[in-house]
Amino acid sequence: MITAAQMRAGRALLGIDQQTLADLAGVSLPTIQRMEASEGNVRGVVDTLTKVVTAFERAGVELIAEDTPSAGQGRGVRFKASRAGKTTASSSPRRSKKNRAARSE
Repeated sequence: MITAAQMRAGRALLGIDQQTLADLAGVSLPTIQRMEASEGNVRGVVDTLTKVVTAFERAGVELIAEDTPSAGQGRGVRFKASRAGKTTASSSPRRSKKNRAARSE
């Protein structure tokens, strides 16, 4: 339904903090903090998730599911393709001791 990364990105697009999102959604600040700290899809009470999604929609943020076209207009951010299998700077391969030894000879 919604990921922690989408929540953080949505807040960034709106320029609001966690407390403001909590107020807009009618949920507690610890609830928003817990949701944003989760990995992948946010889990929780369906009513709470619905409140957060509705708050984003009312504020003008469209949450786009994977492999779903955007129905809206305007600016936004989304990944170009699935991030599975992509490497990042923090996950670059390290040289093994054997490779380092061979290079220093």
